[in-house]
Amino acid sequence: MALDISKILVVGVSSRALFNLEKENEIFKKENIEGFRRYQLEHEDELLTEGTAFPLIKSLLKLNDIASKQIVEVVVMSRNSPETGVRVLKSIKHFNLPITRWAFSGGEPLSPFIDAFDIDLFLSKDEEDVQKISDTSNCATALIYEPPTDYVPEIDRVKFAFDADAVVFSEESEQIYKEQGIEAFHKHESENEDVTLNDGPFAELLRKLSKIQEFLPTTIELTPLRIAIVTARNAPSHMRVIKTLRHWGVYVDEAYFMGGLSKDKVLKAFGAHIFFDDQETHLDGSSKVVPSGKVLYKTDSPLRKYEKKKKEK
Repeated sequence: MALDISKILVVGVSSRALFNLEKENEIFKKENIEGFRRYQLEHEDELLTEGTAFPLIKSLLKLNDIASKQIVEVVVMSRNSPETGVRVLKSIKHFNLPITRWAFSGGEPLSPFIDAFDIDLFLSKDEEDVQKISDTSNCATALIYEPPTDYVPEIDRVKFAFDADAVVFSEESEQIYKEQGIEAFHKHESENEDVTLNDGPFAELLRKLSKIQEFLPTTIELTPLRIAIVTARNAPSHMRVIKTLRHWGVYVDEAYFMGGLSKDKVLKAFGAHIFFDDQETHLDGSSKVVPSGKVLYKTDSPLRKYEKKKKEK
């Protein structure tokens, strides 16, 4: 019988995001598939260490133990062949991760399989796959940074942190800021305070997270699945964000309107298991203190074109 995943959060995670496979990736680049295959077979009994997405995946899967039904499904997705993926499978078993679905594409791109597995969120360290999924799918996807040092994740809760514009919401307002400046941005947001912001690439994921909170045995204010918005916006542009989330019926536990201040200290205090942003200026700092992922603009998006022109000047 087919699994009804309409009320289940389905997370696809690449093997490189889940485990530390950077040495293996360098071998693949230098020695191609033959060298990679040989190395994996020779080291098949050596367990892999945790990657950037490991704390998030582990904590998400624990939600199934306290929910009234299954609310999280994880699919490990890899360009390995089934043979070279044995080391990944052994490591999953060692860490007692209750994962039962895998996709080993044998060197083929993973992007065509996102819809086949009904993935809501895909985490990867392969920029080509992430860009392709951003361009062709409604799945939320992010390019995962290297893991932070001295990061100790909270065990009993899961904490998602999102930037606002071009992540949860569309890039329209951010484009006004970049092209016309902060005063034009604030004026536009104040005048449109009661106009709901359009969806960004992570809007549907945010709504899905809000939906599965309903199956946790606590009031929404005390949920072990916590959501924070950490944005460069500040007054008077903050009210449009709050009213849009209210219109969506999404309860956000915490919101931080930074007004251009660095986000890393707030994210560290929040204890995010993952933070999603579209700008390297924020991610450079955040990735040093919490697991972070970059949300890529679509290839044909106005912001991508704006960034390209800016670099050419």
